[in-house]
Amino acid sequence: MTTKSKTKNPILEAVHETASDLHRLGFIDKRKMRKFDGLCLAPIADYDSEKIRALRDHLRLSQSVLAAVLNTSLSTVRKWEVGDKHPSGPSLKLLSLLDRKGLEAVL
Repeated sequence: MTTKSKTKNPILEAVHETASDLHRLGFIDKRKMRKFDGLCLAPIADYDSEKIRALRDHLRLSQSVLAAVLNTSLSTVRKWEVGDKHPSGPSLKLLSLLDRKGLEAVL
């Protein structure tokens, strides 16, 4: 929660930094800090079928290995790449993490 992330604008960045400091000092609890995270941090971009396939090719992973890394089923990854389904929740965040920091960040 107190990690540096890109924010929507400089004002929100300052608010988030102040809230992080207050959380670290014990003046803001974990629940309130999560609200600040949600309000201040930039949302995660959507991943369409082409972007997922490009990410998987870039990381040189098979569909089954990507499914194992994301803790999802092989059929789900196949449906994402065909365009029948779209990732959401934890899978979307893990895809974003893989895209930004690579496979080592998730393993």
